[in-house]
Amino acid sequence: MPRRHIRVTGAPEAPLRAALTALRAELAIPERYPPEALAEAERVSTTPALPALDATDIPLFTIDPPTSTDLDQAMHLSRRGTGYRVRYAIADVAAFVVPGGPLDAETHRRVTTLYFPDGRIPLHPEVLSEAAASLLPNATRPATLWTIDLDADGRTLAVDVRRAVVRSRAKLDYAAVQRQIDDKTAEEPLALLKEIGELRERLEVERGGISLNVPEQEISERDHTYELSYRAPLPADGWNAQLSLLTGMAAADLMLTAGTGILRTLPAAPDGAVGRLRRTALALHIDWPHHVSYAQLIRSLDPHDTRHAAFLQECTTLLRGAGYTVFRDGVLPAITTHAAVAAPYAHCTAPLRRLADRYASEICLAAMSGDPPPDWVLAALDPLPHEMTDGTRRAGTVERECVDIVEAALLAGRVGEVFEGCVVDVEERQPTAGTVQLESPAVIGRIEGEHLPLGERLRVRLTQADPGTAKVRFAPA
Repeated sequence: MPRRHIRVTGAPEAPLRAALTALRAELAIPERYPPEALAEAERVSTTPALPALDATDIPLFTIDPPTSTDLDQAMHLSRRGTGYRVRYAIADVAAFVVPGGPLDAETHRRVTTLYFPDGRIPLHPEVLSEAAASLLPNATRPATLWTIDLDADGRTLAVDVRRAVVRSRAKLDYAAVQRQIDDKTAEEPLALLKEIGELRERLEVERGGISLNVPEQEISERDHTYELSYRAPLPADGWNAQLSLLTGMAAADLMLTAGTGILRTLPAAPDGAVGRLRRTALALHIDWPHHVSYAQLIRSLDPHDTRHAAFLQECTTLLRGAGYTVFRDGVLPAITTHAAVAAPYAHCTAPLRRLADRYASEICLAAMSGDPPPDWVLAALDPLPHEMTDGTRRAGTVERECVDIVEAALLAGRVGEVFEGCVVDVEERQPTAGTVQLESPAVIGRIEGEHLPLGERLRVRLTQADPGTAKVRFAPA
């Protein structure tokens, strides 16, 4: 599911970059690996456990941002009668990480890759995540290979998953993929991305699911000031995401049938959270009639419009109630679905960047073969939701703090100026404090003052903004 993508440019000594460096130190983010974990990673990088099945004849390809080298997934798409066959290879991290070893312990401490606007802190050492375990082109790799057959409408007919040795043929990026599909020069395995992706998008609408096309924010420095721009996702981004969702849904169904697994679950958003989004829409001059559902509104937005882009960024707040739910021995949990997916769903497609995916893959492989999951998987299963919750919370803290720093950089030097805004939240226990959404730039900050008019427009004065020391603060003008 989406997170807020923020990227900054500028010299390392610039105030914004310096503030981000200080944030990593303040949050005690583990940038270096323990020597024993790093030594193990170096050792296993040359001696992975290779499966017997050779699937290197399948001409897989990857689709990622141009600079990415931690490639979790590769695909091949083909026609099958009136329907389709999706082959989806996922990096087999378990072929490298020894259960109970120092590297395993370190990944349980880190839990997820952490993303900062100026870089990332990886879950696995780069010798694995960006080399030996990554599905880089023209390299033979161990993988978990999913084969999912679809009918003419894109509905799942059959699922198979097994370990295999694979070899990606090409590393593609979204812009090049979109260009080839649009000008009709793409060969069939790539051209089918649009065909299958659009079918899956229609099925998502039918079942009531919602995909957020969250734009990437870019903060650029110019003449000692910062400017905000958005990169809207391409249709190819969405089609690619649909294949990941398809695989995650297949994994969830497989685990539910087997009676043991770990799901990514999300209850329906509370009315208060939706109400806050309605106030954000008001602040950004986005028309949201009461008879229009949240899903309908999302599908009507244009991420190329900066107001819509800012609103889509805020929509990610509805995903904060997501969690990991473990079940075993045929006793299914009370909640098995993910509200945004509108179906059971599991994280299994990004094991280089997310700890839970390694365990989900192992359970699915066991379920497909009719065997119980490995003992090391069962032993780690019950604590896993708590570990993932802690790791996800840490990632959320990083994201929120980075947003605060970036917004302070945007408004630095403008203290005392007056802006048009709307109060989207008022604290229940402290009604003189709340949250204001500016109309332009699309910044959200804390506001303090008497009689804050919830959901109404008002003019606000910026009282502080310093990316190094002070978060953005406002007061009624």
